[in-house]
Amino acid sequence: MRIGMFISGTSIYGSTIDEVIDTARWADAARLDTGWVPHIPWSLDALTAVALAGRETARIELGTAVVPTWSHHPYGMAQHALTAQAACGGRLAFGIGPSHRTVAEGWYGADYDGVIHHMRDYVAVLDACSAAQHEANASGGGPGGYGGPVQFEGQRYRVSSMIDVPGATEVPVFLAALAPLMLRLAGERAAGTITWMADEHTHATHVVPRLASAAAAVGRPTPRVIAGLPVAVCDDRSLGLEVAEANYGMYRHMENYARMLELGESGSPGEVAIIGTEAQVAARIRSYEDAGVTDLAAMTFAVGADDAERTRNLARTRELLAALAN
Repeated sequence: MRIGMFISGTSIYGSTIDEVIDTARWADAARLDTGWVPHIPWSLDALTAVALAGRETARIELGTAVVPTWSHHPYGMAQHALTAQAACGGRLAFGIGPSHRTVAEGWYGADYDGVIHHMRDYVAVLDACSAAQHEANASGGGPGGYGGPVQFEGQRYRVSSMIDVPGATEVPVFLAALAPLMLRLAGERAAGTITWMADEHTHATHVVPRLASAAAAVGRPTPRVIAGLPVAVCDDRSLGLEVAEANYGMYRHMENYARMLELGESGSPGEVAIIGTEAQVAARIRSYEDAGVTDLAAMTFAVGADDAERTRNLARTRELLAALAN
């Protein structure tokens, strides 16, 4: 299992660019496998933050978890992602998703009905742009020096253009796939899925089998399964559960995540979170690996009776992740 962590926060205040870069540098030096930036609609742009972190790190894979598709036309999104890929030196894991109906319709003025058709076309445009970038790289700039051609005509999007971002390579796309049709699309065409608020049971009985079946049907190996999970090392697990419920309890009221909680055995965001001593947390992480999860994206959070204890426990959490990664 690859061990990674979010290098930017998801609180209402988010993180500053300096905080993202400092955490990315720490994760890189600690030899974590991955560092993830959430795209909070009112805060930092995830791809820009990843691009900046990419210039300050050497080896760690950097990902977005996840950018809402409605925020960009797919051709514009591809250009943005290819630019971030160039900045990262080929270390970008590009996570996208349709978000929630309230975000799509309320924030972006989009029509969420038939969202799977939107996602199929969106992924197709991204794939066409990656293929065009590959062609441009192979030919030294594409026909006439104007980049590789991008041609696509679907139900939701049509593109007739070209692309050639200097220094960029093809971008692996990961989908925030939770529902059956999205998992099928991820299995057929994506590099993997990124989940949130799903316990071991949900991964083992819902996520991994559907992803694997869809991939096998088109002759592909099973893509990566990246589990985003709150993680806290502490000695007082009861307090940890209280903090987790306070921090993440809102997700039980969000339709997509509520369905994941209903499919699981835990039933609550606090129980999905990985909380306890170093030994307890390591054992719980192994249970996700046993369920077929290939990557941990840890959303670390602090537990303690006072600031000093919270700081110590947050450091313990990071140290454990580094030890597991190594």
